[in-house]
Amino acid sequence: MKHVIALDVGGTGMKAALVGADGELLHQARRPTGRDRGPDAVVAGILDFAAELRAHGIRAHGEPASAAGVAVPGIVDETEGVAAYAANLGWRDVPLRALLAERLGVPVALGHDVRTGGLAEGRIGAGRGTDRFLFVPLGTGIAGAIGIDGKVEAGAHGFAGEIGHIVVRPGGAECPCGQRGCLERFASASAVSRAWAEASGVPGADAADCAKAVASGDERAVRVWQEAVDALADGLVTALTLLDPRTLIIGGGLAEAGETLFTPLREAVRRRVTFQKLPSLVPAALGDTAGCLGAGLLAWDLIGATAPSIETTDPSEVTT
Repeated sequence: MKHVIALDVGGTGMKAALVGADGELLHQARRPTGRDRGPDAVVAGILDFAAELRAHGIRAHGEPASAAGVAVPGIVDETEGVAAYAANLGWRDVPLRALLAERLGVPVALGHDVRTGGLAEGRIGAGRGTDRFLFVPLGTGIAGAIGIDGKVEAGAHGFAGEIGHIVVRPGGAECPCGQRGCLERFASASAVSRAWAEASGVPGADAADCAKAVASGDERAVRVWQEAVDALADGLVTALTLLDPRTLIIGGGLAEAGETLFTPLREAVRRRVTFQKLPSLVPAALGDTAGCLGAGLLAWDLIGATAPSIETTDPSEVTT
């Protein structure tokens, strides 16, 4: 049975799948990234994991994978197939596509994790059927994927979609990127966690705790949450003014708060829009599987046989 390898490399864990030509997830697996062992060990672990997936495909389906798609964090040169830099993995200028192609003996597509997740959300998730969308996951940081007619724009240098580094509070908190007042310093899940831990006096409090406190009517939590929502709305309106998307897709850990986030965020965006066309603002549909599913799409695209309707499975079916 024809299939491809899909691999999503995160800061702490890797998610993988074998994806059939009809979009069926034939096999799923997860394992730690192992970043504590250093960047060389991480790369070796990726290669070994991919080789194991190839071997499983041969055993289970009678033939090797036709291609592989891999999503990685950080700065990615998708054209050259190089993982240029990832602070959380410690690597620089890793020719990952070439290494994987040599190990697997098949064509390999390399993509940026957020853009790859956005590809999946746009084609088979919350943006399905939408010609223009912006996917924004709110996690440790904030990035974005600009979707145009079923593809995601990487930009001239691979930096397209970095909405987290739009300055929304000039002179505000210093960002590791070198600017002050960047969106992700105020509206990411980690930023809300920091603000709520300080406001509540509970060092271990996080964004999920803040959302629960907001739902219960805690005034301190409401203030922290509204500050984040206002910053996010400022960043999103800047983006929609430039890009004119039909749909804004919000994902990541902060989106798990549901309407505690989406109700005030829709209102905050609506208040800020003047001449712009207000896009629909919806939650992401694929959760933490988006990167892996998008990697499968990259692989099928590479060999000219996109799987249009990948089906997700119950998390309990995932092997480790």
